[in-house]
Amino acid sequence: MLITEIAKKAKVSPATVSRAINQPQIVAPDSLARIRSVMEAHNYVPAPLNRRRGPKVRMSEQRRVGVWFVGARASNPSHNWFQDELLQVQSNDTRYRVDLRVLFSNSPHELPAGLATEKLDGLIIQGMEPAASCLTKLGDLPYVWFMTRRSASFAGDYVEPNNEENGRMAADYLVQQGHKVAAVISTDPDYSAVARRVKAFAERAAELKLPVHLILGKSNPGVSYLEYVPVHSESDTLVRTLLAATPRATGLYLPIDHFCGSFFRGLREAGRRPERDFEVVLGNYNPVIYHNLDHLPAAIDINLPTLVRKVVDHLIWRIENRTTVGRIGVTVSPSLRLPESNGHASH
Repeated sequence: MLITEIAKKAKVSPATVSRAINQPQIVAPDSLARIRSVMEAHNYVPAPLNRRRGPKVRMSEQRRVGVWFVGARASNPSHNWFQDELLQVQSNDTRYRVDLRVLFSNSPHELPAGLATEKLDGLIIQGMEPAASCLTKLGDLPYVWFMTRRSASFAGDYVEPNNEENGRMAADYLVQQGHKVAAVISTDPDYSAVARRVKAFAERAAELKLPVHLILGKSNPGVSYLEYVPVHSESDTLVRTLLAATPRATGLYLPIDHFCGSFFRGLREAGRRPERDFEVVLGNYNPVIYHNLDHLPAAIDINLPTLVRKVVDHLIWRIENRTTVGRIGVTVSPSLRLPESNGHASH
């Protein structure tokens, strides 16, 4: 049985399963109980570390790396996701020897309090883009921007999902499914990933002669999006706007997934049913969110484990090549996950 299968049945992420195997003391008791119950039901016993099979690889030099969440509080446990993903990477490839330190600052105009004492080899930056004055204070410390919210003028290297491919892929999918009218529905229109996915979807839909309703929530300028959670009433407003739009849209693209549960609930309360009245493609795939939905739509996976590997790889490269001139950008293509109820594999 694979870790991913255990994660699906236990309704957790694969990284949480890996932590339950390797560091059970740091896993939430209810999650740990569900994971162990699934493992016991399927007679899954992880092999001891010193008896795992496979070729031995040369151990790389351990690097002390920081992940700086800009615009976030240290007390928020939701920011453990990078550690979870890195742990999963490390469990699958022993060459990733990273001593990780997670750092926080409340705003882009201040450096993390512990940065000066951590003696880092390099830094991964995520969240809001730091002010130029903060980046200057980093001196010769190598850093790489991770994910989407950098500006076009950001001077450093970056690793991010390909949001343009995401939007185009969603438009192609809905047309292939036979939909004649589509709608893009999202909260957080100012979030750069949303804006870029929406724009790419609309442009591709125009090429395909697919009419599109753009139904977007309120703007939230200055929000970090690291801790922002949309209120249920906003999903209800989006549902009402969708149902009032003519001609009626049957193909729906939700560029992000963190509000989709309340949005689907609103459609259900309005008497609309998936597959009968509408079909959805999500622009993100979060296993914890996805497997708690009342139906399983198509989803575009940004391939977060690959993104984490790429950003760690690139930061280590930059540490070892810090005098190399020029900005380097790395994007990771998404993949389409077809509705699981159809029995199809991911593409």
